[in-house]
Amino acid sequence: MPYTKRRRLVTSAVAVALGATTLAACGSSGEDSEAQSGPVSLTYWSWAPGMDKVVDLWNKGPGKKEQITVTVKKQASGDTLVTKILTAHKAGKAPDLVQAEYQALPTLVSNDALADISGEVGDAKGKFAEGVWQQTTLGTDAVYAVPQDTGPMMFYYRADLFQEYGLKAPATWDEFAETARTLKKKAPDKDLTTFSANDSGLFAGLAQQAGAQWWTASGEQWKVGIDDAATRKVAAFWGDLVKEGLVDNQPMYTPAWNKALNTGKQIAWVSAVWAPGTLTTAAPDTKGKWAMAPLPQWSRNENRTGSWGGSSTAVTTDSRHKAAAAKFAAWLNTDGEALNALAKESGIYPASTSAQLSGAFTNPPAYFSNQPDFYTRAAEIAKTTTPSAWGPNVNVAYTSFKDAFGAAAKNKSDFGAALKTMQEDTVADLKKQGFEVAQ
Repeated sequence: MPYTKRRRLVTSAVAVALGATTLAACGSSGEDSEAQSGPVSLTYWSWAPGMDKVVDLWNKGPGKKEQITVTVKKQASGDTLVTKILTAHKAGKAPDLVQAEYQALPTLVSNDALADISGEVGDAKGKFAEGVWQQTTLGTDAVYAVPQDTGPMMFYYRADLFQEYGLKAPATWDEFAETARTLKKKAPDKDLTTFSANDSGLFAGLAQQAGAQWWTASGEQWKVGIDDAATRKVAAFWGDLVKEGLVDNQPMYTPAWNKALNTGKQIAWVSAVWAPGTLTTAAPDTKGKWAMAPLPQWSRNENRTGSWGGSSTAVTTDSRHKAAAAKFAAWLNTDGEALNALAKESGIYPASTSAQLSGAFTNPPAYFSNQPDFYTRAAEIAKTTTPSAWGPNVNVAYTSFKDAFGAAAKNKSDFGAALKTMQEDTVADLKKQGFEVAQ
């Protein structure tokens, strides 16, 4: 969909969402006029730990040469930051740069808060997996951000217990279900894993792997496809496992979940590349006993994974120095020294494909010291990340998922009905905001 059409598509909703009748001036018509004649100072809103130390490398190196200084302002993450950005943009006072999760980009774009920087960073496309780069373009010719980190999904399992019970890492989801069934027969007190409704990103990534396109836009309309065939397949699969008692139905990140992982009551976890950090805290007694494998596939001839998490660096439409800001965003996410610093200081897994096999990623995480090829395998898996399709009200869909699927998991009731509720809630909210919605 051309950029001009997207702007027409979202204009009516901007007034509703922000209570405004006109958009703040873009500020890009004369951007970087000061950059040509003197020093430029940029402000960057980010929640990543240690980002100030990474930015110091820029200010003392390329930034000093270019006369572009960047100041980091630490922020909260998630919906809190999105709301703050939109509030600042409404007043025409958004920062030059923002760290934005991929699923937040459509909301920021629909409110005209992000600049199209395709003319400044378009040549960076080849440094990222296609599915990752697509998340910053929203399927258009525009580029609204530079990918920073990514969360390709993988399968983690207790290698020692799999060996003890004669199990193999499942290559397909059918094998996953059979593995869960075999484990229950051999060790009734154990679960392969749990279905959790307290982190919507996990389910979204699984649906993404199956080929779901939850939001698409055409002309003047958005179409919501949460209740599509691909997602129904995923929902039915996990719903059947829960009903049959083959997996647990408790949420993740709780003391009980930590204990289940640490004691071997749960012996696997469908997660993403950042899992070692979580396991280090959740299951410290099992260090060195886990292994990582690709996510199970829906058919043996497929090789795809979903994405759970990740963020980007975007330039706002309020910035008076779009080219300078875009130059910094490209450096931050493609320069080798910057990416090594991001890995060390912020603990990110870089979206840049070259960085995934260098610097901090030449040795495995300490928790997975028994798997020397951890990051080599991770990089191969990351290449298979499928494109996602986010919309302007991801927060509403995610909240509906937590409520509807949380109840369905607890009661072991119909996951299909929960998915339908999620679809209806998302459509109703889009209409309430003033978007045109295709039936």
